[in-house]
Amino acid sequence: MTRWLDEDEQRTWRAYLAATRLVFEQLDRELQRDSGMPHGYYEILVRLSEAPDRALRMSALADRSQSSRSRLSHAVARLEDNGWVRRESCPEDKRGQIARLTDAGFAALAAAAPAHVEGVRTHVFDPLTPDQVRQLREISQALVDALQADPDVPPCDAAEPRNAVIHSGSGRP
Repeated sequence: MTRWLDEDEQRTWRAYLAATRLVFEQLDRELQRDSGMPHGYYEILVRLSEAPDRALRMSALADRSQSSRSRLSHAVARLEDNGWVRRESCPEDKRGQIARLTDAGFAALAAAAPAHVEGVRTHVFDPLTPDQVRQLREISQALVDALQADPDVPPCDAAEPRNAVIHSGSGRP
């Protein structure tokens, strides 16, 4: 039997959809305007900057960036064209590939980060009180936890940046 949304749940769902869509579209427009890269490319560069030796297996990078392998492969090809990422053969598995952030890619990320962080602050945190920020984090983590309890949902490590050299929340290159 279908558990239909009540009126309050429907308003909440639609507000959530509108807010997330508007925030991501605005951040993407700003990154395109200011840095010439879409948010998806920025995310790939961030993930590589956080990795040891600025390198990850393509499969791990796809999981961490919540991207399909084919979409990631296309994005990495574009990043290679820009000189921001280099693909290398995996020494442990000749069929596997590693994506490595180049110095030029790190410089592009460092140049993009301040405006992006300002956009995140302006569009997400400035409109909220400190209590609302805490609630947003707790609600978001509850959704991530519930979804990741499903074995068909790929892992998401977005909540805890590791060894971030540049992170969209750190405010520093």
